Amino acid sequence: MFFRSLLLIAAALALGSGVIGPARASDFILVASTTSTENSGLFGHLLPTFEKQAGFEVRVIAVGTGAALQYGRRCDADVVMVHAPEAEEEFVAAGYGLERHSLMHNDFIIVGPESDPAGIAELDSAAKALARIAEARVPFVSRGDDSGTHKKELRLWEASGIEWAAAAGSWYREAGAGMGQTLNIVSAMDGYTLADRGTWLSFGNRGRMTTLVEGDPALFNPYGVIRVNERRCPNVKSEMAQAFIDWLLSDEGQQRIADFRIAGQPLFTPHRQP
Repeated sequence: MFFRSLLLIAAALALGSGVIGPARASDFILVASTTSTENSGLFGHLLPTFEKQAGFEVRVIAVGTGAALQYGRRCDADVVMVHAPEAEEEFVAAGYGLERHSLMHNDFIIVGPESDPAGIAELDSAAKALARIAEARVPFVSRGDDSGTHKKELRLWEASGIEWAAAAGSWYREAGAGMGQTLNIVSAMDGYTLADRGTWLSFGNRGRMTTLVEGDPALFNPYGVIRVNERRCPNVKSEMAQAFIDWLLSDEGQQRIADFRIAGQPLFTPHRQP
């Protein structure tokens, strides 16, 4: 709620100075979402259309999934839009959010240097690829930020049977950063990482990196959207938040998601084909 209060004060000051014209401090909602949805450019594609129709602004707080859910728990967001279904269901079960709605999906991929020193390119299993990276002791950079991507990575390490934590600080590195920053680090190190396809397709600093492992069903990456529970958080702008969710789930919103492409490639697949 502290974060929301700061935004309201800033908006009120801007109004007093004439910076934002006739808009009121209440004419927006806060959406806590992932760096993947922001870095990919998805919100830049979706929001102008919605805001023109709705008559209010959507302000995005782009953080990892764990942090986005914390914004919801602290009543500092009206909507959360993230990609860690188990954590999302826990958020709803604890009463912080209302129903989780399946919104869209893409997939994770393992990217690394074209030279592929660990020899993972021919593998169809992400867990086996991680085991081979560990065996080769070549750099692997984790986001290390409790994001949905980080949560998925840890499940894949568990499936690989590798004690990754014992290698922390040697070949296993933690960036503690978003996907774009992590990819920059990987590019500089000629290392490997797990990335969401949306951010990867929009990433411009690939250097010698390429996609090496994809298509494993374990790499499926679903996104959900949840309205923060106004019974827990009386400050939630529930009608505006629900209007945004309803639009995302509508034929128009789902079509806008389907239409979002980079170099002809779709970054996300809507949950329901419009």
